[in-house]
Amino acid sequence: MEAAVPVLVAPVEPLRPVVATAEDLLRCASSLAAGHGRIAVDAERAGGYRYSQRAYLLQFNRRAAGTWLVDPTAIADFTPLADTLGGVDWVLHAASQDLPGLAELGLHPPRLFDTELAGRLLNVERVGLSAMTQEYLGVSLAKAHSAADWSRRPLPDAWLTYAALDVELLLDLADRLEDELERRGRRSWAQEEFEAVRLAPPPDPQPERWRRVKGLKTKTPRSLAVVRELWRSRDELAQELDQTPSKVMRDATIAAAASSPPRTFDELKKLPGMERERPARRRRWLAAVERALALPEDELPPSRPAVGGTPNPRSWERIDPELAAAYQRVRISLTEVADDVEIPRENLAPPRVVRDCLWDLRERLHTTELRTAISDEEVAERLSAGGARQWQVSLAAAPMATAMRTDGPERPDDITRE
Repeated sequence: MEAAVPVLVAPVEPLRPVVATAEDLLRCASSLAAGHGRIAVDAERAGGYRYSQRAYLLQFNRRAAGTWLVDPTAIADFTPLADTLGGVDWVLHAASQDLPGLAELGLHPPRLFDTELAGRLLNVERVGLSAMTQEYLGVSLAKAHSAADWSRRPLPDAWLTYAALDVELLLDLADRLEDELERRGRRSWAQEEFEAVRLAPPPDPQPERWRRVKGLKTKTPRSLAVVRELWRSRDELAQELDQTPSKVMRDATIAAAASSPPRTFDELKKLPGMERERPARRRRWLAAVERALALPEDELPPSRPAVGGTPNPRSWERIDPELAAAYQRVRISLTEVADDVEIPRENLAPPRVVRDCLWDLRERLHTTELRTAISDEEVAERLSAGGARQWQVSLAAAPMATAMRTDGPERPDDITRE
């Protein structure tokens, strides 16, 4: 019987009071500046409760400085902390989640090490922080408040303990992972990945997000107009209140309104979640429905979204069987390479970049002479232009080009998975 893995339930040193004044921030920055080595950084958000993705608690740990917790809602000027952090390497876990909120505060890493991403490059089966500390350090973390409302004040002591533990072992974990990356010849891969995360621009706004409302039973242009108007009105109010949209109005309410648009307050009250809705909000929702019902036919949204860029591969077999077959061959080839180097296929080659590459070359795939002329170099250039890192290009370009040049379609059994 295997011995139970010890669980870390409290920081090694007693927690300091949360930094919540300019004077305390100066002491925090001075302490961290006097430490040595990299600095562990984490942030807690309230995505399940708030509209924004702002940080509601910051955590830092540096050797010889210990752990500091900072309340960013109570401090106006982060310059002292930015000056300290701007001159030292950061260690984060799943950095892409925390960097936008930290950037809003003027905190930017000059270099970073992402322990989650390092785990993926080492083909670690479970890349959650607690699972990785268990595998590499022999101790797991007590994880109980990851989905808490971190905008709450005051924060309970148990939550602060949880937050401190998120940076307690991060530096030790990074050291172990860096040694393993070096041993396996993947440190340069990791450096490219970390830099790509550090410099990544904000994601492009996703068009027609209102089409993601769950539970729609009808998708006629008029019913979709109701969905669109209610979604937009809900989103505007959620942003004003800084509440997650689902807490302002449930998707089930919008779906029900689309199926049977309410025309009176009594009809609106019968929708799920509207029984106890305040009168001002009822007027808001009814006005949104009225706008949708008053739209002329030529202003109604189409039943299907407009296709822009590369379509979803699940439609390729229907619109271009040869492209779908080539996509399947490419995926099989990339899976073989990924298995050989022991990393997940999605980390070997970004799925979006792979799909864009094939879509751009789709006409060439229809003619044997043009298909066989697809070169390794051409595929490499397209992958690089799409954002693949150099280490990915060096591993993926040639197998992809070979798969595209191959004669004979293979039925794409599982192209709907990506």
